[in-house]
Amino acid sequence: MTDLIDLFCTLARIPSPSLQEEAVADKIIAFFTENNIDAKKDSFGNVYAEIPATDPLKQPLMLSAHMDVVGDLSPVNIVEQDSVLKTDGQRTLGADDKAGVAAAMLLAKTVAEDKNLKHGGLEIVFTRDEEQNMSGARALQFDRLKSEYILVLDGDRLGDFQIAGAGYTKMLISVKTLKGGHSGIDIADPERVNAVKLIADLMAQIPQGVYHKDETGVVTSINAGAVVGGGIKNLPTDKQGTDFALFLTEQAMSNIINTDAFALYSIRSSDKAVEAKLKADIEKTVAAFNRQYENRALFSVVFEEHMPPFEKSKDTFMIETAEKAAAKTGIKLNVSSFHAGAETHLYAQRKNAAGKTFKPYLVGAANIYNMHSAAEYVEIPSMKKGFELIKTLFYTFNAL
Repeated sequence: MTDLIDLFCTLARIPSPSLQEEAVADKIIAFFTENNIDAKKDSFGNVYAEIPATDPLKQPLMLSAHMDVVGDLSPVNIVEQDSVLKTDGQRTLGADDKAGVAAAMLLAKTVAEDKNLKHGGLEIVFTRDEEQNMSGARALQFDRLKSEYILVLDGDRLGDFQIAGAGYTKMLISVKTLKGGHSGIDIADPERVNAVKLIADLMAQIPQGVYHKDETGVVTSINAGAVVGGGIKNLPTDKQGTDFALFLTEQAMSNIINTDAFALYSIRSSDKAVEAKLKADIEKTVAAFNRQYENRALFSVVFEEHMPPFEKSKDTFMIETAEKAAAKTGIKLNVSSFHAGAETHLYAQRKNAAGKTFKPYLVGAANIYNMHSAAEYVEIPSMKKGFELIKTLFYTFNAL
């Protein structure tokens, strides 16, 4: 095996579930120390390493990846078969994100050993707890980081270069009718409107699915996640998922004119302006229902942002640099947006030591399949090509 694959396997064999990354962090720091690279843990346990600039006129570049994996503390038994690394099927491999960690570590060693390279400095950050709460990234001392551009090595396909990512907003719709009643005796009274029927009518007027897309992919989407209403009784049960929903439905009361109903949605968007328009349209629809059913029902909508979007930057410098590096290494670069959350979102909201807003990019340094499952595997040739892409990108970045 090569140095990269050996390094990856060393890291992957160390179980590191979220907030239990100490052993792998110690191994990383030992590697950096052995290669004369300054590295340390911050107060939260994230790892920070830096190779000082050899040319102060050039800009520094930062690489970021996360040390935690989905899984537990059980042994990680790695199997190599047909140019693929996987486990014995008993647990996750952890290529998400130790493939990214290994590539960053080997680049640091390569840069430190290259005494002829003129560069603006290399910063590396390895975070804890990305998989659950991103608490490691949230705890970073952003104003001590020098780089403006950040490559977050957490993509799952070689050559992916993602320049925007959707934020996540929860939307709760509530319907409260002012007069309920008996489904037989009172059914003819026009003043008694059914909250379940009203929320269904309202939801029919709200978009579902893709709301806006551009050349990079889906920009804004909305999805109905749950609808609850009617005579739901407080019944003890250990049922889950579909069985739970069916149980509640079958046990609910069908002989009442319902007075309460709720719907929960998710909104994902990498463009704040488009998301604002979607929200405004929904608020107008809700207002129209309130006018139509005045004195009979009350409709409301509440938005709660859980993660801000990672918006596309107007600065194309890093995209152009990545395209040059990809051309040199013969790798097809896929410049796109992604419709989910990552640590890029947190970096994009913060500023560095010089007061400049970070410009992060989510980069795929290997082909990883079936992440977060015992069937996870990574293609060895893609890891090697991914490292060459990251290395060439750093050298190209400093050649300009």
